[in-house]
Amino acid sequence: MRRRRSVEVFSLSFLDCICCGFGAIILLLVLTEIGRPVVLEKSRKSLDGQVRYLTEKLYAIQGTTNELTRELEGSRATLQQERQKLARLAGELSAIQGQYNSSTQDASVSNRVEGALVAAYQKLSAEMQRLLQQRAKRPATAAIGGIPIDSEYVIFVVDTSDSMTDNHWDANLAIIDEILSLYPHVLGMQIMNDQGTYMFEDSKGKWLADSADERAEIRKRAKHWAAFSQSNPVPGIEEAIRSYWAADKRISVFVLGDEFTGKSIQAALDSISALNKPGPDGRRPVRIHAIGFPEGPGMSPDTNIRFSALMRLVCSQNNGTFIGLKN
Repeated sequence: MRRRRSVEVFSLSFLDCICCGFGAIILLLVLTEIGRPVVLEKSRKSLDGQVRYLTEKLYAIQGTTNELTRELEGSRATLQQERQKLARLAGELSAIQGQYNSSTQDASVSNRVEGALVAAYQKLSAEMQRLLQQRAKRPATAAIGGIPIDSEYVIFVVDTSDSMTDNHWDANLAIIDEILSLYPHVLGMQIMNDQGTYMFEDSKGKWLADSADERAEIRKRAKHWAAFSQSNPVPGIEEAIRSYWAADKRISVFVLGDEFTGKSIQAALDSISALNKPGPDGRRPVRIHAIGFPEGPGMSPDTNIRFSALMRLVCSQNNGTFIGLKN
């Protein structure tokens, strides 16, 4: 009987198969690792391209945004300019309407003598009672319309423009002297021009002490006084009220002039009224009187008429008297 050959499990053939299998696996791994860097490189390049594209888009959007922002700012500036222009035109229209209304209402006003006194009585201090008693012993002065002397302080606001100094200066000085003669003694006085420029520059905000020497000095300086003027009494009136207004003082402001070149009569009235506010009794602390001189050679009739129209209203609203002089 033949004996069968024994079979070995780990024979050469088996080992060959195992080695081939492992070799195939290793080859697959090697091939896979070689392909991955190529794929990663392509992916990186694709992402870089997308980043560049998006960056360019972002810059384009930012540029468009900046341009739109500049256009918006330009539109806002243009709108603001148009609004300012509209407001200016509205103000000019209001000024023209005010001038027209004032000219229409006061067209008949042209250098007439106003002898009527429109001022109401103020309560008089003991000092003013004494002054009135002295005044009663003196003859009445008709040259300035009988303006009362019930004030303790006197301020002159004088137009020093060429139309006044060339045509009316001697008469102006005579009227100032006449007004001073009505007040034998006051507690304080001051003199400035229509622009609020003081005759005595170092006395701004102060009262000049009343004395014979001081009055003589005022008369002396007034003869050669030539301060810059714009023929508009409103700044001088405002300076007088603003610097010297006091509820416990009785003050009279005398305005002497022949022209009003301001833009609006109503605006001037509002400005003066806001400064010279009435007290509890409804009366204003500062009386405002005015002497209007007639139209001179080369003057505009309109500015002369507007001065009369303005000062009539100012005096009426501030317990004073307006007197228009003839040639």
